[in-house]
Amino acid sequence: MIKAGGIDKGMCLLHKGAPYLVAEREFVNPGKGSAFVRLKLKNLKTGLVLKETMKSQDNVEEITVDDNPCQYLYADDENYHFMDNDSYEQFEVPRAGMEDKILFMKEGETYRITMWESMPIDVAIPYKVVFLVTEAEDGVKGDTVQGATKIVTVETGLTVKVPIFIHQGEKILVNTETREYVERVNK
Repeated sequence: MIKAGGIDKGMCLLHKGAPYLVAEREFVNPGKGSAFVRLKLKNLKTGLVLKETMKSQDNVEEITVDDNPCQYLYADDENYHFMDNDSYEQFEVPRAGMEDKILFMKEGETYRITMWESMPIDVAIPYKVVFLVTEAEDGVKGDTVQGATKIVTVETGLTVKVPIFIHQGEKILVNTETREYVERVNK
C-alpha cells in the first residue's frame, strides 16, 4: 500500500478490484483544506478511462504487471492465441474488449502482452504498423485535385483512406491510433 500522494504517472494500481494504469496525475495543494491528487486511470482489462480524485493521505494498492514479448499465432471466434517468446508457452487472450486490435495484428509478429497475476490483460499495439495493400481501386485519370483519396483494404481487413497513387501490392504505414495513412513504404 502506498499513499495517493506518492502515485506517479505510469504506475499500476488496483482500484475497485480492477487493474489500472495511471495515465495522468496532478497533485493539488489548495490554500485551504488538505492536498489531493487528480488521476486519469486506464483500466487494463477493458481499456476504459476513469477520472478519479483522491486525498493525498488515502491508501492505494500498487500492483506489479509484466510486459512480455509474445508472438501472435492466430485468432478464433473468442480468443487471440499467442506464444511467449522466452518460454514457448502458448496462451489465449480473450477478444472481449479488444475487438478493434485484431485489425492491427499480423500473424507471426511479436507484440507486448501485459500480464497481471499470470493472466494476460492487454495487448500493446505499436503506434505505427506497415501493411500490404490487398485491395485497391485504380485512381481515375485526371482526378488530380489536391488531396484526392480512395479507400483501400490491407492484409488484416482494415480499410484506410489513402492518396490515389497507392496501388494493390504496395506497402503503407498506418497510424494505429487514428487509423490514418502516414506514408508509402518502399522496402
